[in-house]
Amino acid sequence: MKATPPADPDEAVASQDHPGLARSAGLIGLATMTSRVLGLARDQVLAYFFGAGNDMDAFLIAFRIPNLLRDLFAEGAMSAAFIPTFTRQLALHGKPHAWRLGNNLLTAVLVTTVPVMLLGMLFAGPIVRMYAHGYAQVPGKLELTIRLTRIMFPFLTLVALAAAVMGMLNALQRFFVPALSTAMFNIAMIGCAFMLVPLMPALGLPRVTAIAIGTIIGGVGQLAVQWPVLRHEGFRYHPHFDTTDPDLRQIGALMAPSIIGLGAVQVNLFVNSILATGQGTGAVSWLNYAFRLMYLPIGLFGVSIATAAIPAISTHAAREDSASLRRAISRGLRLMLMLNVPATFGLVALAGPIVALIFERGSFTTDDTMATGSALVFYAPGLIGYSVVKLASPAFYALRDSRTPTVVSVLTMILNIVLNVALVRTMGYRGLALGTAIAALFNAGVLLWRLETRLGGLEGARTMIALGKIAIASTIMALVAWGVDRVLHALIPGTGTATLAIQVGSAIGAGLVALAACAHVLRIDEFVEVRQSIGIRFWGA
Repeated sequence: MKATPPADPDEAVASQDHPGLARSAGLIGLATMTSRVLGLARDQVLAYFFGAGNDMDAFLIAFRIPNLLRDLFAEGAMSAAFIPTFTRQLALHGKPHAWRLGNNLLTAVLVTTVPVMLLGMLFAGPIVRMYAHGYAQVPGKLELTIRLTRIMFPFLTLVALAAAVMGMLNALQRFFVPALSTAMFNIAMIGCAFMLVPLMPALGLPRVTAIAIGTIIGGVGQLAVQWPVLRHEGFRYHPHFDTTDPDLRQIGALMAPSIIGLGAVQVNLFVNSILATGQGTGAVSWLNYAFRLMYLPIGLFGVSIATAAIPAISTHAAREDSASLRRAISRGLRLMLMLNVPATFGLVALAGPIVALIFERGSFTTDDTMATGSALVFYAPGLIGYSVVKLASPAFYALRDSRTPTVVSVLTMILNIVLNVALVRTMGYRGLALGTAIAALFNAGVLLWRLETRLGGLEGARTMIALGKIAIASTIMALVAWGVDRVLHALIPGTGTATLAIQVGSAIGAGLVALAACAHVLRIDEFVEVRQSIGIRFWGA
């Protein structure tokens, strides 16, 4: 690749990437935060209505099955392969050629996912029995899971179309509405919980059926909210399916190895589902609630930074500008560490209080809080791994290399299965959380190693120094937050929502002040950049 050094090597990427990475990530983060807050509210509603009982266990496995295939389309192989190709068309040939590719891809999505959806609905019974044969031990639980799976399988096609539209908008530097689109999914599920759950028994249906219906309505909403923005950019959909199109073939070629990687993920989730369903009623739900809390910072920070960085990374790769590509990836990585390392330490320090504040009401008991908090502690380290992968894996696709992330994915799957099978025997469902976290860190580490080798470096010394400083600041932040929570727990005893909100809010606030102070003393540049991008000023102007 041709290296084209910019005038100011240290800061060039900030001027070349328009809008700037931190600014774009901040905009995406704002929209994503709205969606994630609604997602948190959705989880609270589900916990209130269903707790961690058989209905919620059944829903989670039923939703997991079509959602496995979603990984191929939403934040997986299709998006990673499509966005660089679409961006290249925009950069080199303009919108007309890009629109043609977009039409071709949307039609290809329909042609491929609709048959899969119909087959999934037809063979829901055997599929569910493979994933959750342990449910057969509870009367009616397996049958309920099969019914819910049939209802939710169309979500696959809806979310695949929404992901394709999101990819086009991101390539056009339109980030806010696509990031906000998942809010429609959460709103639909919350609305159905309150409006339809009470009606289901009168119709002779289990109450949790309302949540499955909400899933489909939410999928429609994700697509509907983005479509007007794409039309405003000039796109018009015309059914077009040309298998000889070299760009579509390139997307397919990039996806092909990742389909193998997806198969690895499916095997991994298949094994984990069997292990989790064998841990008794509640284990699947505890792990899901904990994973959702762990994934919240990933959605706010990891996905936001990666989404903002991918178009710039794709453009530098298309122009064969190695120097700018290295800086863009390195800068995105440091920003990601600045946000997610403190989040990891914070989740470990305040796991129990956070779970109690968010979920402990209605059908969600104190025992559920303890079990979910325990799982969250072991999941938390995986936050860093998952976030880094969101940036590193698409970088390989921008370099037209889908083989490397696929091979690493298969290796990660093997490691995850070995760890989970071993750890579940000694730690129960908590071992599944720890094994998953270790595997995520392994995945991120190997991808970064291969990326650094491929590009001749990723400013490793600068990144390691930044990581060391961030780790020190995060440790102090976590200790302060934990200490404040313990003191307030002794001074203001009680488990009411208001009391917990004061305790957790004060602990988080004290932790953030400590983090800001440490960042100032240690001169962590990435903290200043993040602070400015989200409009929060802890120190001076």
